[in-house]
Amino acid sequence: MLKSRGYLAFFIGLCLTAATCQIVLTAQQHQIRSNFERDAEKVVRDTENRLQTYFDVLLAIKGVYALDDSMDRQRFQRYVNELKLDQRYPGFQAIQFVRRVPDQRLQDFSTAVRKQGYPAFSVHPASNQQPHYIIEYTEPLKGNEAAFGLDLAALPPHRRALELGRDSGQIVATERITLVQDSSGEPGFVARAPVYRNGAPLQTAAQRDAALVGFVAIVFKVNTLMREVIEPAMLDQLHVRIHDRGYQQDAAALAASDQTLMFDSRNRGTLAQATPPVLEELAVQKPLAVGMRQWQLTMEGYAGSRYTRAPWPVILIGIAGVIISALIAALLVSTRRMTVARHGLEYSLAELERQKLKVEQARADLAALTETLKQAQTNLLTSEKMAALGALVAGVAHELNTPIGNSLLTASALSDMVRELEHKLAHDGGLKRSALEAHMQDARKACDIMNSSLTRAADLITSFKQVAVDQASGQRRRFKLDEVVHDTLATYAAQLRRNACNVTVNLPSGVEFDSYPGSLSQVLSNLIGNALLHGFDGRECGGISIEGWQDSADAVTLRFADDGVGMSPGTLRKIFDPFFTTKLGQGGSGLGMNIVYNIVTGVLRGTIQVESLAGKGTTVTLVLPLVLPPEQQPEPPQLAAL
Repeated sequence: MLKSRGYLAFFIGLCLTAATCQIVLTAQQHQIRSNFERDAEKVVRDTENRLQTYFDVLLAIKGVYALDDSMDRQRFQRYVNELKLDQRYPGFQAIQFVRRVPDQRLQDFSTAVRKQGYPAFSVHPASNQQPHYIIEYTEPLKGNEAAFGLDLAALPPHRRALELGRDSGQIVATERITLVQDSSGEPGFVARAPVYRNGAPLQTAAQRDAALVGFVAIVFKVNTLMREVIEPAMLDQLHVRIHDRGYQQDAAALAASDQTLMFDSRNRGTLAQATPPVLEELAVQKPLAVGMRQWQLTMEGYAGSRYTRAPWPVILIGIAGVIISALIAALLVSTRRMTVARHGLEYSLAELERQKLKVEQARADLAALTETLKQAQTNLLTSEKMAALGALVAGVAHELNTPIGNSLLTASALSDMVRELEHKLAHDGGLKRSALEAHMQDARKACDIMNSSLTRAADLITSFKQVAVDQASGQRRRFKLDEVVHDTLATYAAQLRRNACNVTVNLPSGVEFDSYPGSLSQVLSNLIGNALLHGFDGRECGGISIEGWQDSADAVTLRFADDGVGMSPGTLRKIFDPFFTTKLGQGGSGLGMNIVYNIVTGVLRGTIQVESLAGKGTTVTLVLPLVLPPEQQPEPPQLAAL
């Protein structure tokens, strides 16, 4: 019974797999058809848009003639050159003006053109057709000399198109022609728009005939045009043919033949090599109206990567379906064995429950350990903060000792001079002028020394107080970058001198921040401390440079560099990791650069980048916004004060 169920399940699975493969094949075919139709529509749309662009140019030139129908050759040439069509929309052969010339004025017309600088000008071919339609202007003239002076009335395809344009007042395209200026024999056509005399009535065909001055025309070689319109990659996937079906007003359309073939993508010069076969199921015909003529675009898809079904999804689905069906059948067959093993499973579940209880206990222990680690981290941060405060106090004491000591010594000396002066006044019975002047000079020097020393002490106290207030309060305010850097360096002056460290500062003056000065001072303090502790370890002297520049209106780059021992690539990768230090047990907690990273990216909303090579020093680059966004004003964490 169980085996029968297994066979049935296997058979049903195979049927479902076959159905799924068929669905995938159908979906692939639908996708291929959609891609082909989308590509074909793009070819038609691009061709129509490019031709419409050229026709708009014809209408623009016609508009110029509507303002002044006496435009001369120089103005026509200048106007066409200003359009720069050969650069913006390449693909055409020439832009022309065709002049309507009555037979009685033909000789005068030829004489006038020769006087314009073309002594060899002649109307060709000779024709008795009335009137004459002569190509008077052609731009560019180079390469189109054979068309200059051509009488289109002698050429039936051109004459019919001219008459239709004259009577309708619309842009009219010719049938497939071979251009007289093209020796290759490639298919071409010409689109022309009629130009009428200003102010003449144009309501009827007879009035338009009487008012006709000539035509503005644009000449095309179809192969050149389509190479510009259709992407080469698209032609690798599609076989495109264009047939001219005749004028839209004709009763019967022209049959597709070699005489009506305007373009065949398989005849693309050097690309006309062995092409893949076309797919019969991927073929479509699209009509396209071109200057009162009807073109038919026939597109077929080539067998290739874009229009070929991928067999691998079907194969994989088939293999997977067979495997899954076999597994389901095997699962049903093994049901009896599973029933026998149920008791063992129940035992396993009980064991799993016991293991779950152990895991819960381990999780509780881990949570307690995590809390202990957090407390230890807090203690380490507090210790580092106290160490920083101790360094600040030591710096204050050392820096103030010299100016205050000088002031005390000078005050004592001044007191002795006063007592000596009093003694002379009391016992010598008078005081000489020279002695009084000497005393006044010494007193003045003493006052200058005390004033200079106390001013120095006051400046140091101001810097220390500002740094202490900023680091303690963590309040946002407006401050100048150079002042914060100066105040921070002042707190480390003693340590820098003790380590024979030369500091170079190059900062633009007047750069004002609206941010957290205490946090920025803390970052600089940690960087200076790292340079003294790690960068100059084992060295008698070193150098630190701090420079900055304003990259944009809202950001400043601050670069801190030392010429110390640098770091190895392994150390550089871990520099921002918490509790990572190369001085464990020697004064380093491993939190300094982690705090710097958190302050720069979290509080100051900037970025930080560290570059270092062993023996080449370390460079830390900060990019900081001048003003924190109003919606991003984080309350500086306590870590920022360390």
